[in-house]
Amino acid sequence: MPGVKLDPIDRKILAELQADGRMTNVELASRVGISAPPCLRRVRTLEEQGFIKGYHAAVDARSLGFEVQVFAMVGLQSQAEADLVAFENLCKGWSLVRECHMLNGEVDFVLKCVAPDLSTFQRFLTESLTSAPNVASVKTSLVIRDAKDAPGVPFDILEERLAQKA
Repeated sequence: MPGVKLDPIDRKILAELQADGRMTNVELASRVGISAPPCLRRVRTLEEQGFIKGYHAAVDARSLGFEVQVFAMVGLQSQAEADLVAFENLCKGWSLVRECHMLNGEVDFVLKCVAPDLSTFQRFLTESLTSAPNVASVKTSLVIRDAKDAPGVPFDILEERLAQKA
């Protein structure tokens, strides 16, 4: 939210909730050094301003039988805004696509996909992704293992930058 200034307590609230969104308001207030009622008001304001987009559980895909994770690099024939939006809308409707990011460079989009097995992903690849309108090329990379999967932003870097400006 450019133009909106967050004070150190707001940033601490965001950092704490990013690390553990399930803590109670009382615990959060204690961690950031304020009482519970103003902490709850601040959280609600951060939600209303769009700094907090939602809350969710980090689910272990493999334990639920989703053994395959693939990154698909997609090139489009046309990069006209209407065509980009049309592709993004297709991605929103594909359950196997968990993330969709438009890129600058040789690849137009990178998609993070999960599937229960390779044949399910292959069927999605051939029947949906490569045959979608405007798709010129798709290159895929199968994930072997995850070394890091950190949500959100690095608040330590944000605090360092703000300290340098002060």
